[in-house]
Amino acid sequence: MCKYLFLIWFVLGFVLVAKAQNPDTIAVKNKTDSLNRKRDSIKSKPFVPKITREKIYHPDSLHDPHKAVIRSLIIPGWGQLYNHRWWKVPLIYAGLGLLGDVVVYNQRNYSIFLKEALLREKGIQAGRNPDFVNVSDADVTSYTDIYRRDRDLGILGFIGGWGIQMIDAYIDAKFIQAYTMDNNLSFKVSPAVIGGPGYAFSNTTAFIPAIKITFTLK
Repeated sequence: MCKYLFLIWFVLGFVLVAKAQNPDTIAVKNKTDSLNRKRDSIKSKPFVPKITREKIYHPDSLHDPHKAVIRSLIIPGWGQLYNHRWWKVPLIYAGLGLLGDVVVYNQRNYSIFLKEALLREKGIQAGRNPDFVNVSDADVTSYTDIYRRDRDLGILGFIGGWGIQMIDAYIDAKFIQAYTMDNNLSFKVSPAVIGGPGYAFSNTTAFIPAIKITFTLK
């Protein structure tokens, strides 16, 4: 009987000692959390989002597209300078210079072959070009037509280049006066799927991945 009582008291004492040694984790945790919360509230500052204003574009109502066109009509590149697009001026003069050189080169050779063709047509020996001794009459006539055609194409190209730079000056001036590339024109790139080409006797439809670019003009 004494053995059983001693064993019961020994187990109860062991349980009480183990319970006494177990720390109160809830109380400690709450205490440390409250300290950390108080410390963070002192050091950290509240987050305030930065306020940004959208860029507002004010068109230049004094910029006249008509003036840009007239200036480009008088002198090539003058309208581009009026629009503050000075980097286009060298390109304009380079293109017009090449076309002018084409006109001069073909006009010079056309005059030489035309003179030779007229002398041969009239049967005149004096004044003929000695370099064309071995050239037949048909070849002289053919070269005359070729140089005349190339000269005319060069003239048309020169006039077209002059007109293109006038149109370019007008478009630039129109954008400066009424539009802006910042607020009015934008584009968006997004993935898309397009249908594959359909063939006869095909029951299946194939889809092809693609990239969609959307331009928006406000």
